[in-house]
Amino acid sequence: MSFGGLVVWWLVFLLTTKQPNNQTTKQQNNKVSFDFIDLLMTGIYTILLLLGSNVFMTLAWYGHLKLQQMNISTSWPLIGVIAFSWCIAFFEYCLMVPANRAGFTGNGGPFTLMQLKVIQEVISLTVFTVIAGFLFQGEELHWNHIAAFLCLILAVYFVFWE
Repeated sequence: MSFGGLVVWWLVFLLTTKQPNNQTTKQQNNKVSFDFIDLLMTGIYTILLLLGSNVFMTLAWYGHLKLQQMNISTSWPLIGVIAFSWCIAFFEYCLMVPANRAGFTGNGGPFTLMQLKVIQEVISLTVFTVIAGFLFQGEELHWNHIAAFLCLILAVYFVFWE
């Protein structure tokens, strides 16, 4: 729901802010259409990269705990666990940096810096919830967790509000 809500709010934002003004020639109308499609594709590309990045981030931050539960990494020294996590985090950065560069308005993308951060946080918590539910099946979702997700959806709404 959070990711779907994010996409819906983002599309509403694009549709309401990128309306073509009264163009006189067909060529100018086509340019506006292509600009909108480019912006839309850049936004989708950014969100997909952030999604992949957050999968790696969640595995880097919490995967070692599952390995410990499975008695795989119980004898590893702390520096070994840190190195293991950083090896996974490398792939997070390989996706996160291009996502932020492509999505940032300063580089021609559709999102401001604040919007990118809020999108990233919503994706991060959504991915975490899915992965934690899969890897740590004893973790339960409570009403206050759902309330927190609703607050995140509201955060997306407010950060896109002009």
